[in-house]
This record gives sequence, structure tokens and C-alpha cells, in this order.
Amino acid sequence: MERTFTAYVEFDPDAKLYVGTIPGLSGAHSQGATLDELRENLREVIELVIEEKAARGEPLEVEPFVGIQQIVVGA
Repeated sequence: MERTFTAYVEFDPDAKLYVGTIPGLSGAHSQGATLDELRENLREVIELVIEEKAARGEPLEVEPFVGIQQIVVGA
């Protein structure tokens, strides 16, 4: 069964790496020098989290991703 996960991605200018997190899936985060590398690393991490939960007999519960918002402030 295929599932689709949403990744929250930021760029860390100090490390010069893309950093990604899968909201609602505890432990699913990674980094990569390119967006393609980050995508592959996140795919591997998601698969590992799913395998570990299955090995422990735990259900795969993913909290729903609500979204992001842009907030404008006068500063």
C-alpha cells in the first residue's frame, strides 16, 4: 500500500543543508545537500519508522498535517 506524506522543508544557511520534517510522524526528519537528496533521505526515514512500528506491533498513526500560514507584522 502506498501512502503520501507531507514534508516541511527549510534551508539552514549555516550548515548549507535542506532540513525536512514529516509533521505528525514522530522521529521522521532528515537533511540533505540538495532537495533530491533530502527527498530520498526522508523516504528512507519514513520507511524505517514504519518498519520499527510494525516490528513492535504498534499501529501507524499519523497526525493530520493542517498546513502553514504566513503572518504579516509591521516591524
